[in-house]
Amino acid sequence: MEAGGRNTIMRVQSLVQAGLAEIPSQYIQPHENRPIVKKENGVGVMDIPVIDLFGFDLNHRDLVRKAIGEACREWGAFHVTNHGVPIELMNQIRSVGLSFFNDCPFKDKLKYACDPTSAASEGYGSKMLVDNCSVLDWRDYFDHHTLPLSRRNPSRWPNFLPNYREVVGKYSDEMKVLAQKLLGLISESVGLPSSCIEDSVGEFYQNITISYYPPCPQPDLTLGLQSHSDMGAITLLIQDQVEGLQVLKESQWFTVQPLCDAIVVILSDQTEIITNGKYKSAQHRAITNSSRPRLSIATFHDPAKTRKISPAFQLVNESSPLYREVNYEDYVSSWYTKGPEGKRNIDVLRINC
Repeated sequence: MEAGGRNTIMRVQSLVQAGLAEIPSQYIQPHENRPIVKKENGVGVMDIPVIDLFGFDLNHRDLVRKAIGEACREWGAFHVTNHGVPIELMNQIRSVGLSFFNDCPFKDKLKYACDPTSAASEGYGSKMLVDNCSVLDWRDYFDHHTLPLSRRNPSRWPNFLPNYREVVGKYSDEMKVLAQKLLGLISESVGLPSSCIEDSVGEFYQNITISYYPPCPQPDLTLGLQSHSDMGAITLLIQDQVEGLQVLKESQWFTVQPLCDAIVVILSDQTEIITNGKYKSAQHRAITNSSRPRLSIATFHDPAKTRKISPAFQLVNESSPLYREVNYEDYVSSWYTKGPEGKRNIDVLRINC
């Protein structure tokens, strides 16, 4: 079921284009979840760290590793620059993604509609959860299954732009390489062998989700994306120049300032488990605004559904582990069945609560 009724296919962008003055009730968040914009007295808003990777130059590896360790402990999220991903390619995927939402006729978009009765199905949609009782996000998206290559079927992706499929394929390959390098640094920064986290995760199951957040007439009542931590190992995200991504730190939400050439690195739940809680997955959400649409592109790197994830033995002692072993398929099922609600899905795996 998509927004608008069981038999009606609706997208948030369509609601806005229809001149909606008030948002429908199914988009209204409970009072405790609604965004509050805090103005700090003459002090700049704190932002996640920005880490220069120096093109992975070995002469700077110790410096970079230390900075990543601090960012993983303090935030679970950080920007990276000089990451090796071509800036032109980042601009291209922003461009083709925006063109799909703005230039492709609605009837043509619906040819790529995802299955509304199945969680995490590939295609064009608006609703993250199958549960019809959940509050809806003020967001439309296109989700691409990109890795392993056996899942990659470009015929399921839009082709109204001649280079859309080519750009997504190239971007997927670049993100895989970057994710592998970053997980190596993250592993080393917590005292593990470079390959430890990637070996625990196994072959990447990668999805690329292009999210479009239309202007909202009542941004104080809704969220573009509800509070959650990501399920898998690591998420790599790029934004346009419109603010919207927020990260939770010490019970306060901080807006992540867009940096055009940077990539946002978000630690996910399985990395928290593997590091035995030394590093925390980042709880984050997206807020909306009343005047400007926003585009973001998230690339998720997850384990295979059959993978079992547990804390690295090097980080376990007599007073730990902190987390039980989990079958990733069970974890995903719980996440989509119960809903994210912050970090409740990983919190139930803690042994020493």
